[in-house]
Amino acid sequence: MFFKSHRAQKTSSSSMNHTPPQTYVFVWPLCTRIIHWIIALSFFFSFITSFFYPLFKWHVAFGFIFGIVLLFRIIWGFIGPSYAKFKTFKLSFEALKFYFVEKIQNRWRKIYAGHNAASSWFTLIVLTLGSFIVLSGFMLQGVQEASGLFAFLNPSYFSHAFTLSFFHQAFSYLLLSCAIVHILGVLIEQFYHKTEMVFAMITGYKKAEGKTTHISMRLQFFAYGIIFLCLAILLHVKINPTTILTQSHFENRDFKAEHLAYERCEKCHKTYPPFMLPKDSWVRLMGGLENHFGEKITEHNITKADQKSIEAYLVANSAEHSSHKLAFNTLHSLGELRPLSMRKVPYWREIHKNIPMPTDVKNGSNCFACHTNFEYGILDKAHIKLH
Repeated sequence: MFFKSHRAQKTSSSSMNHTPPQTYVFVWPLCTRIIHWIIALSFFFSFITSFFYPLFKWHVAFGFIFGIVLLFRIIWGFIGPSYAKFKTFKLSFEALKFYFVEKIQNRWRKIYAGHNAASSWFTLIVLTLGSFIVLSGFMLQGVQEASGLFAFLNPSYFSHAFTLSFFHQAFSYLLLSCAIVHILGVLIEQFYHKTEMVFAMITGYKKAEGKTTHISMRLQFFAYGIIFLCLAILLHVKINPTTILTQSHFENRDFKAEHLAYERCEKCHKTYPPFMLPKDSWVRLMGGLENHFGEKITEHNITKADQKSIEAYLVANSAEHSSHKLAFNTLHSLGELRPLSMRKVPYWREIHKNIPMPTDVKNGSNCFACHTNFEYGILDKAHIKLH
């Protein structure tokens, strides 16, 4: 009788703490599910918008949101509900091996309510790679575009833009590959193992063994505060053309006030910021005024003294003396070439080859049509406006 009573008590206790495999366990609270989808969608939209210059501010915004929710998830791994905590993760290689072996050998195996070995590792991969992506992305923006939170790095580290760009892209494609593998795994669970895994992050219920999760009001307040912050960021970016996330380090330069070159040259054509070409190009251009794009510039038009002054100004402010992305990439692409026109610069040709020419733009040299504030030397992505 004692053993029978003890066994019944143990069974009763077990049924209270564990749900049978074919029942549904409430595992993911609503706030957790929303954060999960914000992580996925913010990375996806940031990745997609990176291919379109006019959407640069949204690329930065989604990247910033991605960083916020990653930081939240790291904190959540220590203070969140039981199934979200890192201490419940199965991170041994033996557990990972057992997971895949059992997955192949037993189609109808029992499912644990929390993170299995594969999802435990995937979560850490997302947090690690995602953190590198966000950090390298904002550093790249600061170094290359001289804008955003790390704009102060531009003057000293602009020459490292290629290295940062390589790592930022490599981490992004690697995380995308991991995400695709993760999605395939979830689909296999859904349609082959019949675990209804797809619906777990929609309904919060998982067809598994385990205890029902509970979440305090304090934790809910924290999670929903992060969700509200993400929505507020999107609204702020939508309303404001320029935000702290895209604020340029370069101030608008009034070139007309800096030198008489712009007063003299603008009598015949629009003028360009001097950092767009290397110094030897400016020397060639000023030395060939007798045939200046089909026109003859004489001392009657511009005095010899003014010509020398203009040349000195252009050389002093040429690409070699600028930390602008355009200046650095122009020099890198030119090699020994020293053209007289930006349209003959390989870098210019490369970045414009897939951009359709707006109907109101007569030719590619009309930079003013798409680059707002171009006359003030502002050329960052946030100020590109295609018609």
